[in-house]
Amino acid sequence: MSNYASSTSSPNDRLTQESRRNLYTLTFPFPFNIPSTPESAGVRIVKNLQRFGLYYSTFIWTVLFIALVPQRKVSVIFLVAMTEVVFLYLLLLRALPDSQILHRIIDKRFVLFLVFVVTCIELILTKAAAHLFIVLGATVPIVVLHAVLMSLTEEVVSTSLFMTIL
Repeated sequence: MSNYASSTSSPNDRLTQESRRNLYTLTFPFPFNIPSTPESAGVRIVKNLQRFGLYYSTFIWTVLFIALVPQRKVSVIFLVAMTEVVFLYLLLLRALPDSQILHRIIDKRFVLFLVFVVTCIELILTKAAAHLFIVLGATVPIVVLHAVLMSLTEEVVSTSLFMTIL
């Protein structure tokens, strides 16, 4: 004889089975998606440039450094020297947090833009302009594409190992 009563389950048993399934469900948050409107893409670009600006500039600097190493030794020296100037300026900002001149009058973005312009002029004068423009032409679209597609929600930020390292 079969026991049919044991094969049928009550609503409470189904709820506990469902909660067990949810307990063991592993979800992977995916931080990339296509923005719905051009305005949301613009907002994402601005937010991601603020959030990942250091990483974007390090990526472009690394590719430029690798492109210059084989042929343009003098340009590499200028690039490293300007990197040290930026590093010392940022250390000065960190060392003097109460300085009104460094934080209020002289904007950090203006100084970093000025260093970028001086670095570009140095690379052009050392005949590395082709390397500079090729690297910028290859890396800036990658950076913009990442900035458009990367959308970090609070759920992704809280569960992402990448963001806990940052």
